[in-house]
Amino acid sequence: MWDAQIEVFSTCPQWSGSKREHFLKSVADTARWSEQYGCKGILVYSDNSQIDPWLVSQFILQNTHDLCPLIAVQPIYMHPYSVAKTITSIACLSRRRIYLNMVAGGFKNDLTALSDTTPHDKRYSRLLEYTLIIKQLLGGGAPVSYQGEFYRIANLNLTPPLPQELFPGIFVSGSSEAGVAAAQELDATTIEYPKPPGEYDTRCSGRGQKGIRIGLIARQTEDEAWQVAHEQFPRDRKGELAHQLAMRTSDSIWHKDLSELEKQTEDAKNPYWLRPFETYKSFCPYLVGNYERVAGEISKYLAIGYSTFILDIPASEEDLHHVSIAFNHAVRQRGVKLSSCAEV
Repeated sequence: MWDAQIEVFSTCPQWSGSKREHFLKSVADTARWSEQYGCKGILVYSDNSQIDPWLVSQFILQNTHDLCPLIAVQPIYMHPYSVAKTITSIACLSRRRIYLNMVAGGFKNDLTALSDTTPHDKRYSRLLEYTLIIKQLLGGGAPVSYQGEFYRIANLNLTPPLPQELFPGIFVSGSSEAGVAAAQELDATTIEYPKPPGEYDTRCSGRGQKGIRIGLIARQTEDEAWQVAHEQFPRDRKGELAHQLAMRTSDSIWHKDLSELEKQTEDAKNPYWLRPFETYKSFCPYLVGNYERVAGEISKYLAIGYSTFILDIPASEEDLHHVSIAFNHAVRQRGVKLSSCAEV
């Protein structure tokens, strides 16, 4: 089991039009593996092409004992009252805590189809109002009234009341200044797509709660790890073209930042690997190497101040087994570096 100060989440498989039985088995298996290997929770995606994340999360709750669904929430899909109502209903019926991954953007075509033309930074202003209302409703007490630019409610009650020990953890996805500012105002954890750890200034590491979205491929030897990595993510020209198209149409800060890093991290000896991103197979960078090397990179992120890790979709139970070994190595390595970071 990983150190209590580190929260590790896996990611639920996405629905891709496969048969119902195959998808449900894949979700249930991944959830059980995640719980078995010490994950705090599991991220459940939300976009126009996916099955409703709240219903998928209910299925996850039914197939695990303690795993916390981390549900991606986009304001264009639900009124904040509906989110709060669903959270307190889950708590009442299942006695389980969930986490919220608050998302301001999304795929450009999804937003266009829903007639959402809100500019990038304004989307975070809307997300801030949205999440504040959810927090106030879940906080209990007097009826909630709110008058904002995007939302207005008057004397709104939430029933049943939420037991405060089940109050959701709240993450905000965003690397831009607007995203970080929204997370800080909400006292939420900022989730970023990280740069290589050597590119951070640890003197600026103490601002707020921070996490990263990253994939890990760890094995006993370097050669074995890279063999698995290349088998899982081979060269794919079609995927590269899809990535280039997405980069041209996206207004996402992290998308552009990672794209700029591609040319800088092509060295095969570099554990920070972007092929899954550049072939449109994943939206996050990967760390690849033997247990000690991957653990060393994790420890560097811990020293910078990142304490939440959201992993990519595991390819198999074996992958999570090896990831857990790398994290345990990192926990043993991190003491001095965390003390040094705290002293800065």
